Amino acid sequence: MADREQLERRVADLEAEVARLRGHTYRGVRKRSSIEVAGFPLWAVALGPDPEKGEIRGHAKAIIAVGDMATGVLAIGGLARGAVAVGGLAVGLLSLGGLAIGLLLAVGGGAIGGLALGGGAAGGVAVGGGAAGYYACGGGAAGHAVVAPMRQDPEAEEFFRAWGLEGLCRPR
Repeated sequence: MADREQLERRVADLEAEVARLRGHTYRGVRKRSSIEVAGFPLWAVALGPDPEKGEIRGHAKAIIAVGDMATGVLAIGGLARGAVAVGGLAVGLLSLGGLAIGLLLAVGGGAIGGLALGGGAAGGVAVGGGAAGYYACGGGAAGHAVVAPMRQDPEAEEFFRAWGLEGLCRPR
């Protein structure tokens, strides 16, 4: 068995190692503008954890917000909510993301919106590999008026031509 001096030396070495490792913990970023508009900061950035506040991810709330979760007029983040939202999951009026949900426009791998453009698209007007909408265009399209390899409705062809989207809808 180790003598007392060896154990004390070992404990001291372990304590030094723990202290060294504590200095390498990842701290998130929390920054915000001092300028406010209607009670919201002009911009805010919140990325990563904040152990002092017990937060595992950052939530930025500002006119222009960037964060793990972002809420603002322009929101950019993993989960973005705003008038213009860009992120992994983006929800807003105009959305761009892996999964985009936009009242007016949604562009993403999965897109749901008034005008939806994506691999899988659903909306009033849908363009994508799989598209479902009143006007739909794509490899697998379903809706009232459709442009697809197996079905070309003249109403849909005229609609997409009139709105300059015929370049996206060429079934032949």
